[in-house]
Parts: sequence; C-alpha cells; structure tokens
Amino acid sequence: MNDARIAEERIDRLADFARDLARAGDDGRAREAVRLARRIAERHRCGLPRRFDRFTCDACDSYLLPGRNARVRLQEGSHVVIRCDCGATERYPYRG
Repeated sequence: MNDARIAEERIDRLADFARDLARAGDDGRAREAVRLARRIAERHRCGLPRRFDRFTCDACDSYLLPGRNARVRLQEGSHVVIRCDCGATERYPYRG
C-alpha cells in the first residue's frame, strides 16, 4: 500500500473522530485529533479533505460546529463567512 494512501485514510478517520468528539462535547480531544491530522497531511504532503479543512479553525485547531463554537453567515457578493469563538474568521466563495 502506498504511504500517501495510508496517510489519507488516517486523515479521514481522524476527521470523523474529531467530528464525533466535538459533537460529544470533548473539545480538547477533538482539537488534538485536528492537530494530528494536519501534521500527518504536512508530513506526507497530501491535502486535507475540503469539508474537514473548512470546518476546522486555523488559529486554535478547533473542530467547528455551527451554532456551538462557530457562527456562519452569508455575505452579499457570494461569500460564506465562518467565525470561530476564538475570533478567527474565514471566508469561502459559494455559488448562490
């Protein structure tokens, strides 16, 4: 099996694990899973899945759950604005 493929599978599992932990309220362990997934992606030079990348905070490594620790707003001009509780803001284009 290819090293990159193993890394991608592990990143997918960690993404699911982080989401489940965040939903259960264990933010500390979810943050550790996010950090580990990012470190694996950097080491093996493979990207993170789009859904995982967009729902993690780059500043504090939290897994973002809209309504719990993140605010999601639609901005005129076709952008989605996601603001983490730490204050970090990310903007993503969308077609609406």
